[in-house]
Amino acid sequence: MLDQSTIEIIKSTVPVLEKHGEAITTRFYQLMFGNHPELLNIFNHANQKQGRQQKALAGTVYAAAQYIDNLEAILPVVKQIAHKHRSLRIKAEHYPIVGKHLLLAIKDVLGDAATDEIINAWAEAYGVIADAFISVEAEMYDEAASQKGGWDGFRSFIVDRKVIESDVITSFYLKPTDNKEIAHFLPGQYISIKLEIDGEEFTHIRQYSLSDAPGKDYYRISVKREAGTANPDGVVSNYLHESVIEGEILKVSAPAGDFVLDTKKNTPVVLLSGGVGLTPMLSMLKTVVEVQPQRKVIFIHAAANSNVHALKDEVELLTSLEHVNSFYFYDSPTEDDWTNKRFDVEGYVTQDWMEENLPIQETDFYFCGPVPFMSAINHSLKNLGVKEDRINFEFFGPKGNLEDSVKKEPVSV
Repeated sequence: MLDQSTIEIIKSTVPVLEKHGEAITTRFYQLMFGNHPELLNIFNHANQKQGRQQKALAGTVYAAAQYIDNLEAILPVVKQIAHKHRSLRIKAEHYPIVGKHLLLAIKDVLGDAATDEIINAWAEAYGVIADAFISVEAEMYDEAASQKGGWDGFRSFIVDRKVIESDVITSFYLKPTDNKEIAHFLPGQYISIKLEIDGEEFTHIRQYSLSDAPGKDYYRISVKREAGTANPDGVVSNYLHESVIEGEILKVSAPAGDFVLDTKKNTPVVLLSGGVGLTPMLSMLKTVVEVQPQRKVIFIHAAANSNVHALKDEVELLTSLEHVNSFYFYDSPTEDDWTNKRFDVEGYVTQDWMEENLPIQETDFYFCGPVPFMSAINHSLKNLGVKEDRINFEFFGPKGNLEDSVKKEPVSV
């Protein structure tokens, strides 16, 4: 436990962290990767290059300072980050490295303003925060390895099938090479894929949502090809699309993630997705149909047009059921889309449309997609009076801000 004087010092740095947080975290990564380049085998290079990791980590540090006297308040955040850490195989021995370079970065950026008193207080505080992460993650590592069909680290899976779903999305059906049982997952969770790509200095690890219902003898991921191999995200997605073939072996982590469908509820559920954000939504849809056959569910998907609309046929098979409805929004429909009536609404999912067509009250909403899409959905739901505990969403990569507020979102360090 921290003494009161240390708590007061940490809290006094909150305004400074709000102003200089991103500069500190940017410097932190520069220092840490300079001294420990091997950690680039774990961290997402795209998030680093685009500045998302730095911005989100700044939010995490800011939140930790705010709640340093009540860390239980940010326990949900800790668990959320811990899922990502477990899937990346970040271990207890990494935390001293992070702590050392975070303190160096604070000193570097703040200069003389970072007194010995402040640095010592943050050293103590970081120790407490790190212990919280290590404890939660230890439980997750144990659970992942000890569960039925579970394992520790990365396990070898063969690409049993590779299926082109649209112009930009391809599905990969993965089965364990040892032919043994695989771990159950909750609809909405993801797996990490660890890749060693020819010509790339470091290993790449990416998380992909599982796009089928649990209970199968395979895992399925449906990957969007990102434009351009100059983009770090493009390096991985293009490699999967172009170079990975059926029969190839991939390294896979056990399923993780806390963005999951609550099957204990029987309230109506609305699943909204944009682009490749449909992958966890489809897993949720299939699960509702299989395990809650009477639960009302509405599936809404937004895409440019049918050329990039993946897995539509799987949704269509389910919408024949009385309690399942679907709506498709195309913002750039082709002439063929118009002729064959492949969509329901031209344009975007708007607040007015949701108010007119959806059961707003006593309904649980889940959504995933590009940040502008999710920001608009989140804003609309708030305006329509949907309670916070009924709004559930998933970000791609480090969690960002869906609305212009002082709220800071967490990210893996």
